[in-house]
Amino acid sequence: MSGYTESGGGHVLYLDCYSGISGDMTVGALLDLGIDHDCFEEMLASLRLTGYVLKVEKVNRRGITATKMLVETGDSEPVSRHLSDVIAIIDQSALPDAVKENSRLVFQHLAEAEAKVHGTTIEKVHFHEVGAVDALIDIVGTAAALYLLGVDQIICSPLPLGRGEVQSAHGKLPLPAPATLSLIAGRQAPIYGVDVGYELVTPTGAAIVTALADSFGSLPDMYPEKIGYGAGTYDPGYPNCLRVIWGRCIPEISVHHEKISMIETNIDDLNPEIYGYLMERLFEAGAADVFFTPIQMKKNRPAVQLSVISSNDKVKELQKIIFAESSTLGLRVSSAKKVVCRRETRIVQTEWGPIRIKYLPVEGEKAPLQFAPEYEDCRQIAIKAGIPLKEVYRLADYLFKRTY
Repeated sequence: MSGYTESGGGHVLYLDCYSGISGDMTVGALLDLGIDHDCFEEMLASLRLTGYVLKVEKVNRRGITATKMLVETGDSEPVSRHLSDVIAIIDQSALPDAVKENSRLVFQHLAEAEAKVHGTTIEKVHFHEVGAVDALIDIVGTAAALYLLGVDQIICSPLPLGRGEVQSAHGKLPLPAPATLSLIAGRQAPIYGVDVGYELVTPTGAAIVTALADSFGSLPDMYPEKIGYGAGTYDPGYPNCLRVIWGRCIPEISVHHEKISMIETNIDDLNPEIYGYLMERLFEAGAADVFFTPIQMKKNRPAVQLSVISSNDKVKELQKIIFAESSTLGLRVSSAKKVVCRRETRIVQTEWGPIRIKYLPVEGEKAPLQFAPEYEDCRQIAIKAGIPLKEVYRLADYLFKRTY
């Protein structure tokens, strides 16, 4: 089958279920993102299901244009299938392996939830509503659309649940439907109650998100590229749509954490000539950083705040130096956590010598997040070559960008 694309790297899909989620809303929202309809329908056709017509149209839901997918079936369609029947239909199709795997996974979740609710085994579970053609199209259609989009990560918002009753093949059932609750509890997906008297999350919708979502939570850090809306049927007084946001993940920077100590004191009576010597002594003793901040103390007296960042094992030695070399009689020592980016170094060669470049590599990105030439290397070349320091920096930047 031609026209299918393999999943790309670094793409995330966020399911915003503010109005609930069902199988047809999911497919509608994914189609609304602009996937290739011909490839999508070719995939569904490989299921070799008959007796249905797939209708996709644009509708308006309280001012928002959304895509509505409807599966119209005839009276001859069987209303009950076992899990093995459904799996056989999927396995005998020409769907890509990834689509088959995700489709089977969703139906497996459904079978487990139904078996738990009805006190039977997954082999004996009769799929009624979820075994019909429309549910097959919803579930396989979702897996096919995700494949065509090239989604690497799926994140779902907390799920809203209504109250009341719903008609099923077993008669009237309380809302949320037992299978829906079983699916949600099995994954421990977050939920919240909504005071409406109809179904917001269907068993099919719950099975899709609990089987395929990588995590649940708020909108992730991402670069949004496309937004799609899948229309629901009810009119709750607000846009009844599933909103999906598709885009690229913001690459994570590799960092590590260190426990450090901060030593501080306020000084208003020290000879200014001593500050430079004090800083030298502290650095020689192993301080990670030393800095001075102009402040105003009581009676509006000008003063200097001394701040020293240190590893925990150097604190006592640094305290002794501060007491010996300054006029302070007290210190403030606090613990802190230092978050450090994992840096790498690359050397660029110039006609006057090498220059070290520190940079922050980002996985999946062609360019580093940041980079900076080493000052001492640039300084030595500026003196040696007799050229402005800023010109050496420009040369280092150019050579690094050309070779990265």
